[in-house]
Amino acid sequence: MKTSPPSPNPPVAPASSATMRRDVLFGALLVCAVCAAYFPAINGGFLWDDNAHVTQPELRSLAGLARIWFELGATQQYYPVLHSAFWIEHRLWGDAVVGYHLVNLTLHVTAACLVVAVLRRLAVPGAWLAAFLFALHPVNVESVAWISEQKNTLSLVFYLAAALAYLRFDERRSPRAYALALGCFVLALLTKTVTATLPAALLVIFWWRRGGLQWRRDVLPLLPWFALGATAGLSTAWVERALIGAQGTAFDLSLLQRSLLAGRVLLFYLGKLLWPSNLTFIYPRWTIEATTAVSWLFPLAALALAMALWRTRQRARGPLAAFLFFAGSLFPVLGFFNIYPFVYSFVADHFQYLASLGPLALAAVGLHALTARWPSVRQAAAPAVVALLGLLTWRQCRMYGDLLTLYRTTLARNPVCWMAAQNLGSELVNLGRLPEAIAEFERADTLRPQDGFIHYSLAVALERSSRTADALAEFERSLAFRSDYPAAHIGFANLLRDVGRNDEAAAHYRLALRLKPDFPEVECSLGEALVASGRFDEAIAWFRQARHLQPDYPAARHNLATALFATGHTTEAIAELTELLRLKPDLAATHDILGNILRKSGRTTEAIVHYEQAVRLEPTSPEYRLGLGTAFRFADRTDEAIAQFDQALKLRPAYAEAHYSLALVLRVAGRLDAARAHYLEARRLRPDLPELPE
Repeated sequence: MKTSPPSPNPPVAPASSATMRRDVLFGALLVCAVCAAYFPAINGGFLWDDNAHVTQPELRSLAGLARIWFELGATQQYYPVLHSAFWIEHRLWGDAVVGYHLVNLTLHVTAACLVVAVLRRLAVPGAWLAAFLFALHPVNVESVAWISEQKNTLSLVFYLAAALAYLRFDERRSPRAYALALGCFVLALLTKTVTATLPAALLVIFWWRRGGLQWRRDVLPLLPWFALGATAGLSTAWVERALIGAQGTAFDLSLLQRSLLAGRVLLFYLGKLLWPSNLTFIYPRWTIEATTAVSWLFPLAALALAMALWRTRQRARGPLAAFLFFAGSLFPVLGFFNIYPFVYSFVADHFQYLASLGPLALAAVGLHALTARWPSVRQAAAPAVVALLGLLTWRQCRMYGDLLTLYRTTLARNPVCWMAAQNLGSELVNLGRLPEAIAEFERADTLRPQDGFIHYSLAVALERSSRTADALAEFERSLAFRSDYPAAHIGFANLLRDVGRNDEAAAHYRLALRLKPDFPEVECSLGEALVASGRFDEAIAWFRQARHLQPDYPAARHNLATALFATGHTTEAIAELTELLRLKPDLAATHDILGNILRKSGRTTEAIVHYEQAVRLEPTSPEYRLGLGTAFRFADRTDEAIAQFDQALKLRPAYAEAHYSLALVLRVAGRLDAARAHYLEARRLRPDLPELPE
């Protein structure tokens, strides 16, 4: 099959009005087909990793936008154009998922239309068919239905725009076209660095068009592109290793193993394009052993395919060019570089979104050529293929509706996927379905024994199920397998505090702070454990440290003030809370705590002012009503005290302390029967309460 156009470059003929009308019709059909095929995903919720991509609260300001561009680590990956797009989208519709899905669909359709423009400029027949094949192929569902993969759809638009502009430059040698192409290429790199393969792809195109490459014309203008692409690619590889965690035993593969893996990955993706069955979110992770024949079979088959295409290059360069484009575009994910998803699987559908353009364009050319003599066959065959792909895409989209569906479908298609079982368990915990969550964590543990994070997740679910002893055991197992996991130390310490093992809790808080220093929340928790053990001086030091790191952190100042007051430093305690109220005047809890300290210090009138502020800010809090009522009682404002205790009991009828306090004030007021009734109710609820004083 000869697909090579004549050399040199053929002129691009202006489009006739009939062609333009046909393009408008095909474009409208493409939009309708994509919307119909992807309809099940339009209302799909946030999925795994989406929360890390949709703009975080601390980045939603203009200063946050600057951090996206100039602070490495502000976002999960340094893709500032992508995260700027998410920033704008969040400003427009916040967390409404429909907006993000519609943007992804729009970008996907735009990319498909740019495919038409690029293939037309290359005089490749069947351009619209290629666009439909790409837009509706089910392997691309993961890239379009998953909000996180806007990095794919947006980067491909820039990639194709850069390719189109560069092809114009190649024909006219216009500096303006070169600058436009380079600008689009940089935008593509800053959206997703897999687009760094574009200059190599352009060289493949020029070889296909002309049968060879010229240094001055073809290679030299692309040298800056190669330099930019290599820099961006190596930077992303470093981020994957250093910041995201793509290192460790899961990535300990020799060069031979990586080469064997590359062949298998290449044929896997090609197979899914040719026969898109059993597509899933996470595929089984292969074991690559140089000593097994199967490991050699795939790379040898890939090499045989490449050699066969090379031998046919004199008759038709198109198939080899498509293969080179496919393999080259996949090169960043073939296994030679560490990327974090390799922990779960060496392959994922979204990795071949860009690369799929080569084989799909070749398929469109082939179908066009095979049916050239029988137009009626083409008119039936092409729509049939497109309709079948659209139906498969519609079916595939349904698994991206929500997290439960995604993980359950993944487990149905890949029963050994421990990550899906673990994440399903986490989502069930969030929904409060704890027995189901525990079962999923236990399944994940069976699939991947000795994983510290799985044991940690199971411990959290057991703790929430009030299975304290089992939870403590799972926390210990988690730390036995992963002693460098701060969250496990913190969770274990919290539970140890709950059961009164404060010294052990303090030890684990210290270990967590060693692993993750300058963590005010943990410093406060450590201080609380030390207070419970009577070690006030150490606790005060940690509370001061937490307050120093975050001056407006309420818990730090609350705990510090309480500890200072307990050790006789009343003036300092009041000063801490007063300063916090200067920073945050509407903190009801701070007013309440300051009221307690002032009341216990004999400054009842000042205490009442702060209690009243607490009640004004949170009128439905029975605790604040109790505090205000107690202050009124000490100020001999009996009727007002009774009113506040009554309000507290309306808000919480089984509030033992309010019943007891009301009994005290009613007794002073001479209402002995009522006092007795409230006292008995208080003792029923809390038998440890003391007798009423004489």
